[in-house]
Amino acid sequence: MSQNKTTLLSNTGLSLTDFSELTKFRLSVTVVISSIAGYFLAVDTVNYTTLVLLSVGGYAMVGASNVFNQVFEKDLDKLMERTKNRPLPTGRVLPNTALFAGVILTLIGIAALYVINLKTAFFASLSIFLYTCFYTPLKQKTSLSVFVGAFPGAIPFMLGWVAATNEFGIEPGVLFMIQFFWQFPHFWAIGWVMHEQYENAGFKMLPSGKPDQITAFQIVFYSFWTVLISLIPAFHYTGQLYLTLPATVLVILLGIFFLYAGIQLMYIKTSKAAQFLIKASIFYITGIQLIYVIDKFLLQ
Repeated sequence: MSQNKTTLLSNTGLSLTDFSELTKFRLSVTVVISSIAGYFLAVDTVNYTTLVLLSVGGYAMVGASNVFNQVFEKDLDKLMERTKNRPLPTGRVLPNTALFAGVILTLIGIAALYVINLKTAFFASLSIFLYTCFYTPLKQKTSLSVFVGAFPGAIPFMLGWVAATNEFGIEPGVLFMIQFFWQFPHFWAIGWVMHEQYENAGFKMLPSGKPDQITAFQIVFYSFWTVLISLIPAFHYTGQLYLTLPATVLVILLGIFFLYAGIQLMYIKTSKAAQFLIKASIFYITGIQLIYVIDKFLLQ
């Protein structure tokens, strides 16, 4: 009896490692960096209090979304090699413990972002709601889940601008669209590589239902639109968000590389090409954010 109690107590604990896995630390940090990039694009002088609140609140909200997602999919995660060793499928963390952590993170996130302004807290709350209540359950029902999931996934880049200005206009709208369209080739490439595992778990991630020419064509199609939207600020019709000529050239070069990766997948249709596209897509979105921020502070 005593041994059973000890086991139960150890399972209800939440170590730093488990917390990191539940909140998907690296992914959450990447999302926070995206928000910070959006913030820098909107300001001339950095308010460090706002920056800290945006970082803490952003991580808490993204982390909460990931926690809730893993609670709901704990049984499905057991069916995939990539996820079977997560804290919930292995029993290292109990569902109620994870759920409690998710609620606390949500409250921390909303509170931190509300201190910045109401719009920032609203958009972040909308993101966690859409991700948890719509994207997560739809993954087993339809490939349109990727479309639904692209909405919360596109919010972080524009969230930084809203945090800085307390306004939603054409500038954060363009930032939203860049990350919205970018997600399709990125996540479909992941779905291509992980197709068998996703299929075993009942997830419908690819637009045609399988890694084929239709899926590959749509990857190239959305990659093309991502590149076009990324170039809109070069024409100076997007308010305070615009690109100089040197930055425009760099964005074009990044776009050519991104499109090359997508076209290569369309022609050879291999997992290796899909893995290359995943890396290329990450390189692209990171590069775009860096170019935009560096252009604002060094070239304009």
